Amino acid sequence: MSSLFLKDLAQKTHRGLEGRVRKGKSAGGITYGYDVVRTVQSDGSVTTGERVTNEDQAGVVRRIFRDYSHGLSPRAIAATLNKESTPGPRGTWGASTIYGTHQRGTGILNNELYVGRLVWNRQRFIKDPSTGKRQASLNPHKDWIIEDVPDLCIIDQDLWKAVKTRQLETRSSAISDGIKKLCRTKRARHLFSGMLKCGCCGGGFMQVGKQYYGCASARNKGTCDNRLTLKREHLEARVVTGLKDQLLHPDLIAEFVHTYQEEFNLLAGAVKPDRAKAERDLTKVTKQIDRIIEAITEGMFHSSMKDKMTGLEGQKAKLEKELQSIAGDTPVLLHPGLADVYQEQVANLTGALNDPSAKAEATSIIRSLLNEIRLIPEGGALAVELVGELAGLLALAVPQNDERQTRGLICSTEMVAGVGFEPTTFRL
Repeated sequence: MSSLFLKDLAQKTHRGLEGRVRKGKSAGGITYGYDVVRTVQSDGSVTTGERVTNEDQAGVVRRIFRDYSHGLSPRAIAATLNKESTPGPRGTWGASTIYGTHQRGTGILNNELYVGRLVWNRQRFIKDPSTGKRQASLNPHKDWIIEDVPDLCIIDQDLWKAVKTRQLETRSSAISDGIKKLCRTKRARHLFSGMLKCGCCGGGFMQVGKQYYGCASARNKGTCDNRLTLKREHLEARVVTGLKDQLLHPDLIAEFVHTYQEEFNLLAGAVKPDRAKAERDLTKVTKQIDRIIEAITEGMFHSSMKDKMTGLEGQKAKLEKELQSIAGDTPVLLHPGLADVYQEQVANLTGALNDPSAKAEATSIIRSLLNEIRLIPEGGALAVELVGELAGLLALAVPQNDERQTRGLICSTEMVAGVGFEPTTFRL
């Protein structure tokens, strides 16, 4: 009888928890990023299962997602948080706390509650009779209870998708046909690691010693005659300085201002329909209020008119507030110092790469705009040639007949039959 009672109690408890989850409430436990709310109701009972966002912890969650999407590893993120004495879910941070297990939905990066989806009954626990310990076992996907809770959303969909894409790429590169590939998940340690190519043989440039880069084919195979080396710090400073100088070209500044104006006008055009609709709704509500006032003036008063008037006044106040927040039809002139803002941002490129809080994002952006960096021996030294979208952007500021080509700044576009245009190259 005791066993039957316990089994029946477990079923009733599970059914009660399921009902709470279907109402969007918590079935137990505290999720990092949220606080439990308990309020006393009119009958004296205390509410349970209510949660609100903890803004301080939510900021840490957003930072973890943003840093991971920009290429930082869970271990590096955890080390930084511990160094800053940021409290974690259970005190200190660990890599497993951040990454977890994607199949079970554990870990900060796999918790769908951060995007407003409450997932429950993903797994069950079975007690091992020999040891008495509980073992987790995944339930079939059809048994999962999923409810939308948009008021608890912390992460936007774009950032969530970026993290999921990187997780999938990491798993696919590390595991193939169930076999782990060693060293495939190693991340770039320096700004241009893995992007350097030899201009003679097309092979990669590897780190020679502690601070220098050299052709891997020349050192490991002896199939290349390029024995020149380049110090890592000099390479990074040369590329970053060249980018900074070229991005300040007047043609690129003019292109920035022109693109900004087009985007601003596009957004302003999208606001106009919203303003027109709000004005029509306000006119309609105002007319309804005037009709009720006229009816009351003529002696046709009813108690229901008071509630109707209260609702209409609330709608009117809401629409007036909405119209105040929407820009008017008067064209807004752009600030004359817009070009100075662009110059200031480009001038701070070196600072962004050295700032720990912005380094991951800045490095991710630069690496995403470059396909490779070719190191070509010329006159006893290595010339640097950029290949990719960023090179094409720099090439906009250097016409083909520009005199600066004679001083080492060269851009070119190659065309291959049947393939199309290859990425633009730019010489620094």
